[in-house]
Amino acid sequence: MDGSGPFSCPICLESLREPVTLPCGHNFCLSCLGALWPHRGAGGTGGPGGTARCPLCQEPFPDGLQLRKNHTLSELLQLRQGSGPGPGPGPGPGPAPESAAPSAPPSAPEPSAPCAPETWPAGEEPVRCDACPEGAAMPAALSCLSCLASFCPAHLGPHERSPALRGHRLVPPLRRLEESLCPRHLRPLERYCRAERVCLCEACAAQEHRGHELVPLEQERALQEAEQPKVLSAVEDRMDELGASIAQSRRTVALIKSAAVAERERVSRLFAEAVAILQRFQTEVLGFIDEGEATMLGRSQGDLRRQEEQRGRLSRARHNLSQVPEADSVSFLQELLALRLTLEEGCGPGPGPPQELSFTKSSQAVRAVKDMVASACSRQWERLRGLSSEEDGLQKPGPEADTESQDPDSTNNLESEAPRDYFLKFAYIVDLDSDTADKFLQLFGTKGVKRVLCPINYPESPTRFTHCEQVLGQGALDRGTYYWEVEIIEGWVSVGVMAEDFSPQEPYDRGRLGRNAHSCCLQWNGRSFSVWFHGLEVALPDPFSPTVGVCLEYADRALAFYAVRDGKMSLLRRLRASRARRSGTPASPVDPFQSRLDSHFAALFTRRLKPAFFLESVDAHLQIGPLKKSCISVLKRR
Repeated sequence: MDGSGPFSCPICLESLREPVTLPCGHNFCLSCLGALWPHRGAGGTGGPGGTARCPLCQEPFPDGLQLRKNHTLSELLQLRQGSGPGPGPGPGPGPAPESAAPSAPPSAPEPSAPCAPETWPAGEEPVRCDACPEGAAMPAALSCLSCLASFCPAHLGPHERSPALRGHRLVPPLRRLEESLCPRHLRPLERYCRAERVCLCEACAAQEHRGHELVPLEQERALQEAEQPKVLSAVEDRMDELGASIAQSRRTVALIKSAAVAERERVSRLFAEAVAILQRFQTEVLGFIDEGEATMLGRSQGDLRRQEEQRGRLSRARHNLSQVPEADSVSFLQELLALRLTLEEGCGPGPGPPQELSFTKSSQAVRAVKDMVASACSRQWERLRGLSSEEDGLQKPGPEADTESQDPDSTNNLESEAPRDYFLKFAYIVDLDSDTADKFLQLFGTKGVKRVLCPINYPESPTRFTHCEQVLGQGALDRGTYYWEVEIIEGWVSVGVMAEDFSPQEPYDRGRLGRNAHSCCLQWNGRSFSVWFHGLEVALPDPFSPTVGVCLEYADRALAFYAVRDGKMSLLRRLRASRARRSGTPASPVDPFQSRLDSHFAALFTRRLKPAFFLESVDAHLQIGPLKKSCISVLKRR
């Protein structure tokens, strides 16, 4: 039969003939090895020609090495080929020298009692013996790393009796023996390098890993098995952490998707409203053109009809005059008089063409609207991408942009240039009210709050938010000026004020900060700042600042938000209703957000207000910023 695997000669790649086993454990045909070492004969002691080496692993051997037939392996080959044991020569050609050392008779199953497969429980197929006849192989008891074969108890006898095979390494049955060999030297993996954490053969250990800490595989396995519970415990902990993180990430994904859907609906609704406004304007302009056309056509067509009638009368009077006979003087005088009278009726100048059509300016008005819309869209798109530094996206800096800043009566004592110490004069210590905290908010004392995944069993309270992850500060503000700071640690956070009498049971879409007429806030959405009031939002171009200052001014009915960096204040946005425009002041473009402020923002200061905080994302976390100790005396006087 054609040799393959562990029963083939590495030189001729055929089935082993007269197998010879070298001290390194590799098997060859006696004739092939004799042809490779011509100076050695069967049973010879070697001769000139240098040290012999194994053709596979190149391990050197002494000159006195004798090449002897491996009778045990030969018997195994004969059993594998289906023939009984016998001392006869192998199937291949070549000399057949006598063995210098007697060997014990092989122990093999009798031909009359061949190995038969047994019934095994369901599960993984056991490793089969390589020496049993094909189709009737018994489960292997051990695998030999030298022979690269697995043997059942009956065929394991030669390894137990033969002195030449007792040095072979036997291990529990392996399904893939090749994985237990070094791919470079084709030798068993017997050592473990702790420096590089790899399994090695003896050749690798003596060459590339010389000087490293090397231990037997069994010793390293015992050590690793002792560490296995700790590793498995760490794996379980990490899997639990990943499970919580995955749940949080899924909530974040769901939140982003829901926010995108809601924003998409709002944008679509606003676009539909804008389209409706433009369509209404288009209808009005076209109606204006139709009305102007009808008026001017009626007047011009009447003049045309009168002129045509006068021309007809002149034509008939002239024709009548030409028909009068020369002898009829009476008729001549009468017809000439009639012609003169007809001529005098239209002797005045006729109406000329209109100098200007009243409806031709419609295109100019529409062109102006188109240019304004295009410019506003361009500016808003730049601000949306963070490329514009304008504070108000619908108004350009200039004399017509901000009538409040031009008003000499306008007072703003808290300008962005003022130092932080100026604001600390109005410092107000904010303590979070646990009776208002939503069940998904965890308070850290009275200064910190974080959104959590599992609800907290807070006691029942009529002031507790039930649909929004919000919390209010203790105490209500109703006069004076107040200033406090907030540290945004992580996530999407909104900071602002809310009326004391606002119902905490409002649904999510109307109960959030800035989505109603009873609250106003500054929001950080992970990308940019924006301000919210009464359901309208205005994006701000300012970069992120972890510290945000809030200044509430009851006297001016204003709410200002500042970015605090290194003791310096940078105004993000100051919300306030515009003062009445003076007569003669040119009108500026309409700002929907400012219009909403003008209509409803002043009414917010007719109520008692509380500091309010909304933690929108699942990882949101904020802290009430500490203020100077010198402010305590000021606060106690309030």
